[in-house]
Amino acid sequence: MDKINYQKEFEKMLEEIKKSDEKPELLLHSCCAPCSSYVIECLNNYFKLTVYYCNPNVFPQLEYEKRKEEQQRFIRTLNNSGSEIGFIEESYDYKDFEDISKGLEGELEGGDRCTKCYRLRLEKTAIKAVELSFDYFCTTLSVSPYKNAQKLNTIGEEFGEKYNIKYLLSDFKKKDGYKKSIELSKKYNFYRQDYCGCQTSLIQSQDRHNMA
Repeated sequence: MDKINYQKEFEKMLEEIKKSDEKPELLLHSCCAPCSSYVIECLNNYFKLTVYYCNPNVFPQLEYEKRKEEQQRFIRTLNNSGSEIGFIEESYDYKDFEDISKGLEGELEGGDRCTKCYRLRLEKTAIKAVELSFDYFCTTLSVSPYKNAQKLNTIGEEFGEKYNIKYLLSDFKKKDGYKKSIELSKKYNFYRQDYCGCQTSLIQSQDRHNMA
């Protein structure tokens, strides 16, 4: 089966949205401020954005709080410059992630553990979007070169159909999205973590550093 060009699908959806007199409301799942930076910049002219900070995979809680605070700081900075971006935090419970990833602790990043993590957060985002009557939901995760856009979009569409809400097809790493997120991170002096989030990814990152 041919891979779908999600950048082209994204651009088609934006063209349709531009024909509307009003901006639709989008609930944007975000993992951290650095990844959200370019994505918010990309979407802000087309949608009424609310960032949904839903990351029970992040370990330890101190790290979770640090990333959350950076996300909130970024949104405050943008809103002080005229944007109107909302923020919602989902309650944090690392056990949510442990329950769905049990038995997969030894896998490298990008395997089944990560797929289950995508599913956990995207389903929570879809449910929250329906609960609060958003028009669309989406995630910033595809901006990372380490995240599989094919999987993310397939999962997003699945939950969009299940909960009857539109998923915004996208691959934000395209058109230098990741490079732009790095540039914006430097501009705003973001804290940039050196591991994805879960305890396994932290251990694997530490092992890589020790071997260097």
